[in-house]
Amino acid sequence: MFSRRKMLKILAGIPLLGTMACTATQSTTGRQMEPGSTDRRDLFEELGVETLINGRGTLTTLSGSVMLPEVREALMTTGSEFARLNEVQDKVGAKIAEMLNCEAAMVTAGAASALTLGTAATITGKDEEMIKQLPNLPGPRKEVIIQKEHRFSYDHAVRNTGIKMIEVEGPGEMEAAINENTVMGLYFNAASSWYGLEEYSISREEFVRIGKKYGIPTFIDAAADVPPVENLFKYIEIGFDLVTFSGGKAIRGPQSTGLLFGREDLIEAAKLNHSPNSDSIGRGMKVNKEEMFAMYVALDSYLKTDHKKQWQEWVDWTERIAEQAEAVPTVKGEPYVDPGPANHFPNLYIRWDQSRVKITPEEVVEQLRNGSPSIEISGDEEKLNITVVTMKPEHVDIVGRRVKEVLEQAV
Repeated sequence: MFSRRKMLKILAGIPLLGTMACTATQSTTGRQMEPGSTDRRDLFEELGVETLINGRGTLTTLSGSVMLPEVREALMTTGSEFARLNEVQDKVGAKIAEMLNCEAAMVTAGAASALTLGTAATITGKDEEMIKQLPNLPGPRKEVIIQKEHRFSYDHAVRNTGIKMIEVEGPGEMEAAINENTVMGLYFNAASSWYGLEEYSISREEFVRIGKKYGIPTFIDAAADVPPVENLFKYIEIGFDLVTFSGGKAIRGPQSTGLLFGREDLIEAAKLNHSPNSDSIGRGMKVNKEEMFAMYVALDSYLKTDHKKQWQEWVDWTERIAEQAEAVPTVKGEPYVDPGPANHFPNLYIRWDQSRVKITPEEVVEQLRNGSPSIEISGDEEKLNITVVTMKPEHVDIVGRRVKEVLEQAV
């Protein structure tokens, strides 16, 4: 029971609460804000953070992609209520699985988080003690098979679970490597994009066939591998048990989200290894309810997009930039589409006779980065590379004009 003294203290605090509520209606400049005011703080300006035009693509270092309006709305409208996080994850995951024609799905803290959680699921299943012990399980280390040419920096997320990577070349070596400690086979879908490989020593289909032959789950990392939209369905159809895509790249969900989908038993095990479960390897990979809802909305919008129309718009943008740049003598624009599977977008190469236009592509990149507005593109000794898919419509002519200006000054 409350004592009389405690009750008096509570009552004494009520005027203070009222004062605090009134103070909260003031802006940071001290100006009184009317109820319902649309005044908003420009946090970029307030903190001195420079915004930029992104002509390099969906790089995490450049904050991925710009969320669609409906995705930003989902973040805001779901942040004003409480909900049970597990229920949100379950129901959002069920809808995503329905959209992707698979057994089960969940929202993760990016594709790297999905790699850790998916691997953990293959190790622990629903065993509570094993979940608590990861990554320090007793006995021999668990093993994950990967093609030698598929080793990549993000497989650190898989190694976080304490496993040992077993490198193989060819189907024969893969079969010979499977033993009682093997928990999974990992396939890096974008190895050709990263390393310029024309083919892999083990195809996707053969990798899956071997996994199924020996009862070993197969997991494909396809983080940046849309477009085309068909890739969202392709790898489940091939037979992979687990698939991950980034949520914050071409799908334009929150940058801090990813998708993990596939076999229901493995997704349920991944959830047990994930936040909000406190004694789990994924506790620090928290995804809040707003991000789950926003990822669902982003995927829904992406699947409903007219992708042919969007592709043509990107092509048109490359042509507009090229047209402006080509006003400078010897400058030529060259359309280029990365063959993928990662970052399969229309790009623009720009080349010129450097004996007449006396500036290198690297110097152009630096001038654009240091200009106003700051523009991020890439380049090498021979050419500029401009990616338009992360631009807003109003950015296209700005980029074309600035490239032209920098090149003209070097003539």
